[in-house]
Amino acid sequence: MSLQISVQLDYGFETPCDILLQVEAAAMAGQVVERTHISVTPCEHLARVPAQDDVGERMWLRTHGRMLVDYQATISITRKASDCAALPAVPLHRLPGTAVPYLMPSRYCPSNQFTDFAEKEFGALEGGAKIMAMHDWIASHLSYVPGSSDANTTATDTFHDGKGICRDYAHLMITLARAADIPARVASVYGLGVKPQDFHAVTEVYLGGAWHLVDPTGMGTPADMAIIGVGRDIGDVAFLTAFGPLVMNSQTVSVTRA
Repeated sequence: MSLQISVQLDYGFETPCDILLQVEAAAMAGQVVERTHISVTPCEHLARVPAQDDVGERMWLRTHGRMLVDYQATISITRKASDCAALPAVPLHRLPGTAVPYLMPSRYCPSNQFTDFAEKEFGALEGGAKIMAMHDWIASHLSYVPGSSDANTTATDTFHDGKGICRDYAHLMITLARAADIPARVASVYGLGVKPQDFHAVTEVYLGGAWHLVDPTGMGTPADMAIIGVGRDIGDVAFLTAFGPLVMNSQTVSVTRA
């Protein structure tokens, strides 16, 4: 399958501001960048740097005034579907060093607070079967409510509130997986059929010796998602991080079948 991606950002900055921008789909295993173009309003500084775990790239910008970003791409999704429920957990001592950080609590995913709950609720299961049970638990206990969370909402808040948006679903799933000693991280993606259409956050879990995408909102499948970047939680993969005040004038994201 190929996805056609179109993104337009229109932001304003009253004072000179440093910005970390990550909107381009990554060139990586499981997806091929067939065509890509990005334009940014001329600014004081623009440099590309590797993103987290070398999955994709970020742009460092320094700008002032109005900033327009236009990104167009065609991405061919080549990753094979896998039955996550049948995948085995990897013994901790067999984990590669790159997966180890994703066992640890992070800002939005305080997994150390959920160890007892994960053992009580999912302790009888192993590997992918445990992950899918967590997926089903989240689906039955959370409601997708736009505007119900903000930049400070953690997985603990979502667990108690019983509602959230895609990043909150992903954070809770990551938290439960880590609490059960399964490496998990967030993936920022473009997803076909995501409603409302926007940058989408899902979970990646390390099972059977590889990373596997799981969307706890149920809106996407690995075959119709293009990964932008990965990280410990949404703080590592925000599409725009501004180190100063900003105003959003408009923002549109479109993902269609090419």
